[in-house]
Amino acid sequence: MSGFNLSALAVRERAITLFLLIAITLSGVLAFLKLGRAEDPAFTIKVLTVSAVWPGATAQEMQDLVAEPLEKRLQELRWYDKVETFTRPGMVLMTLSLQDKTPPSAVPEQFYQARKKLGDEARTLPSGALGPFVNDEYSDTDFAVYAVKAPGMPARQLTREAETLRQRLLHVPGVKKIDILGERPERIFVDFTYARLATLGIGARDIFDALARQNTVTPAGSIDTDGPQVFIRLDGAYDDLEKIRNTPIVAGGRTFKLSDVAEVKRGYEDPPTYLIRHDGDPALALGVVMQDGWNGLELGKALDAEEKKIAAELPVGLTLSKVSDQAVNIHEAVGEFMLKFFVALGVVMFVSLASLGWRVGIVVAAAVPLTLAAVFVIMQVTGRAFDRITLGALIISLGLLVDDAIIAIEIMVVKLEEGYDRIKAAAYAWSHTAAPMLSGTLVTIIGFTPVGFARSTAGEYAGNIFWIVGFALITSWVVAVVFTPYLGVQLLPNIRPIPGGHAAIYATPRYQRLRRLITWAVDHRGRVALAVVGTFLLAGVGMGFVKQQFFPTSDRPEIMAEVQMPEGTSIEATSAAAKKVEDWLRRQPEAKIVSTYVGQGAPRFFLSYNPELPDPSFAKMIVLTPDDKARDRLKDNLRQAISDGLAPEARVRVSQLVFGPPSRFPVMFRVSGPDVAVLRGIADEVQAVMRANPDTRLVNQDWGERAPTLHFVLDQDRLRLIGLNPTDAAQQLQFLLTGAPVTQVREDIRVVQVTARSAGPDRLDPARLGDMTLTSADGRLVPLSQIGHVEVRAEEPILRRRDRVPTITVQADIDEALQPPQVSMAIEKALAPVIAKLPAGYRIDMGGNIEEAGKANAALAPMFPIMAALILLVLVLQTRSLSAMAMVFLTGPLGLVGAVPVLLIFHQPFGFNAILGLIGLSGILMRNTLILIGQIHTNQEEGLSPYHAVIEATVQRARPVILTALAAVLAFIPLTQSVFWGSMAYVLIGGTAVGTVLILVFLPALYALWFRVKADGAAAHEEAPHYPRAVPAE
Repeated sequence: MSGFNLSALAVRERAITLFLLIAITLSGVLAFLKLGRAEDPAFTIKVLTVSAVWPGATAQEMQDLVAEPLEKRLQELRWYDKVETFTRPGMVLMTLSLQDKTPPSAVPEQFYQARKKLGDEARTLPSGALGPFVNDEYSDTDFAVYAVKAPGMPARQLTREAETLRQRLLHVPGVKKIDILGERPERIFVDFTYARLATLGIGARDIFDALARQNTVTPAGSIDTDGPQVFIRLDGAYDDLEKIRNTPIVAGGRTFKLSDVAEVKRGYEDPPTYLIRHDGDPALALGVVMQDGWNGLELGKALDAEEKKIAAELPVGLTLSKVSDQAVNIHEAVGEFMLKFFVALGVVMFVSLASLGWRVGIVVAAAVPLTLAAVFVIMQVTGRAFDRITLGALIISLGLLVDDAIIAIEIMVVKLEEGYDRIKAAAYAWSHTAAPMLSGTLVTIIGFTPVGFARSTAGEYAGNIFWIVGFALITSWVVAVVFTPYLGVQLLPNIRPIPGGHAAIYATPRYQRLRRLITWAVDHRGRVALAVVGTFLLAGVGMGFVKQQFFPTSDRPEIMAEVQMPEGTSIEATSAAAKKVEDWLRRQPEAKIVSTYVGQGAPRFFLSYNPELPDPSFAKMIVLTPDDKARDRLKDNLRQAISDGLAPEARVRVSQLVFGPPSRFPVMFRVSGPDVAVLRGIADEVQAVMRANPDTRLVNQDWGERAPTLHFVLDQDRLRLIGLNPTDAAQQLQFLLTGAPVTQVREDIRVVQVTARSAGPDRLDPARLGDMTLTSADGRLVPLSQIGHVEVRAEEPILRRRDRVPTITVQADIDEALQPPQVSMAIEKALAPVIAKLPAGYRIDMGGNIEEAGKANAALAPMFPIMAALILLVLVLQTRSLSAMAMVFLTGPLGLVGAVPVLLIFHQPFGFNAILGLIGLSGILMRNTLILIGQIHTNQEEGLSPYHAVIEATVQRARPVILTALAAVLAFIPLTQSVFWGSMAYVLIGGTAVGTVLILVFLPALYALWFRVKADGAAAHEEAPHYPRAVPAE
């Protein structure tokens, strides 16, 4: 860059530069203290759930008459991806997923449109169907989960205590909302004996009507006065059991109290739909959701303080226990990364000080905290926080951001040794290296654009890598051209000119040995190029042996145990099976907290966990262990106990959390087609193939076996003779078995349903169905066996569809020493004969981990052409040569040469994070190539021949390249111990180490080969060429 000289300006205006340096440092310290802390970055979960009920309908009727019209409307959404439908008798549950590339800003509008379309369709649903009910807050993540329990306290009282606690916690700053989970709705049961009603001549309908009339809320008018309007209220609505018992029943000219003919008592929803236990005791859960953008550590402290106050005031026997706390995980995750970060920072500064001398080294090392201070300020201004991604990106940046400072101070020292004064030496870097450094910085940043702008959930999750690395590298360039020259002028020692000038500086024995190596490489450029190309091809072959991965398993200390009973199992049986596993877990020393959720999944306590939808045959346990070693030990012991016969009536699965977008099982294959019977046959074949694979375990299908259902076939003629119709018969039968809702009692902030039902155990015995009696229109008792007969038919207990096509998913866990893509590909290959003979209209699709990885990689693909175009633009602007541009660009993929051997040696998988590392590595290699070409051109301008210009440019770049590589490799080493960043760190370590060799040996040979540089005869073998005396810039 000529003309304006920013370095000279910074040195000349020292007061302003010093002020900016101090201001940035202090602002950075303040920003560091104020920046938010989070365990993981937030990403938009583009899913909502829809439910509807239709009491009495079969699973098939729910699918055809309720789900079908709703699914059609959802398919009209602009960003629609899929809808997965789960139906069982009387209920449908649908999960709508938007496309992975849906912009986060468009998700709320799409959810609104979904709600509107479903609301419009509600009026077309069959009579008696309720809903659809839309939950567009399915993605809410609970920052903390508390268990509220009091052994011996009535559940209704515990609910009211939980309400009080919720109100207290809602006033804590940073709390967005609190959900009460596991509440068992209250019921008031009116138990009749049909025989007694018949003896007294009272019809069940008479009682129903009397209860409903007595309890209605209707306006009684008002009186207009000269003052306020006076409303008339009629007391009489039910507010306690005694009023219900005293309800008058008139029949046959006589009046009875309800208590004369029925027993009125309190109870709870029967059967329950959702049960929660905490360490073996029934409990309610409070799910605390944090406000967006709040500091998690601050909220954690505020909740702890409020919890202590509450604990001091709780009634005896009532406890509030924390089940899950993101603040602890944030503290541990951020603390661990902060430790790694400061270790890496210390390593970079130590390398600078040890290799350059303390006074020169301190100028370079000072660039690191100054750059980071500016980055912290930018992070705070742009609303970013410290989390797993931003801290990892900062560590990655640490290995890169000293390069510019080293180049700047290296040139300054060299020019001082040549006889320049401090001011002119400081200004020289701007005029000769600022442009190549800036271009190289931009190339490195552009290398990360695919992840920064990928339109996917994975891209949204990891996108801050681009922004943080970009902030850091741009800032490091500014620091190198503004503050490093200023600090050099202020802090460098008095460097005396070296006799012999430039040539003597690079004529030491070490430089001479390096020069001989580079000269040999340039002279044998063809061999060197062939060797590198061959090595690159071998690395490509070796890539086939590297394990593939999407996102790694989480390092959080929880394990999850799932209990899946046969579909259609009652929640009581599921709870009993879960209790066996729960009791075993509570006896283990590794289990600190055991929380059990029966009837559906746990609340979303971790962003990448998708709560399971309501299912009475399912239970989930979340077990907190002290650390990862205890977690792994407990996981192995539990699996052994299961294989030894723990809870044999259920399928028990043990797993742990996974980073990134959620997938229920690591390996999944979907079988889709129109006919359920054919579908089951194909799914059985797929299941057999998966079971034959030795790397799979717990292979299962997400459909249950066909279950027996009692069908009562009515004799219509006999029914008409007794004055009943099928609706009357169904209502009376519901009353006899499960009970019928009659009215509601309003108690404080709760509404309690009054349910009339048949008394006694007969209603629970299917064998007694034929002995039950209905009441005819004239009050006669008619046994059910006289108006019909019972048939037992096999029926699908559940039905599942995907995009309105019946779909069975065959799924499995795998050997944890392997990666899901590896096992999935092996199974897909084994399934080839099954796929080849599929009937028309049927297909088998791969799901699970590999499908999610495919989405993420597909989102990156469209960005690669843009990335390439931007890089080429920067290169051609800097080199002013299409040939040089092409050469620089082709060096990008060479990072594979170093990355693949390291991944194989250390048994690291190649996944989404490693892809990011390889992309960043390509930018680093192109950056170094670009700066080398700039130095070659500078040497030629100063009078060196092309041959010597290539060799000497490499010699001149050797110390900055080696120091930067050493700092980067050592800075990345702490990251190798990270579960999340490990594979990327290994890619960067291997690529940087080998990249250093490529820069010093291969790049000069490639340049000479590419531009047909020829040796200068005898001059080619000079130890150190003669440098024309450079004239100090004015």
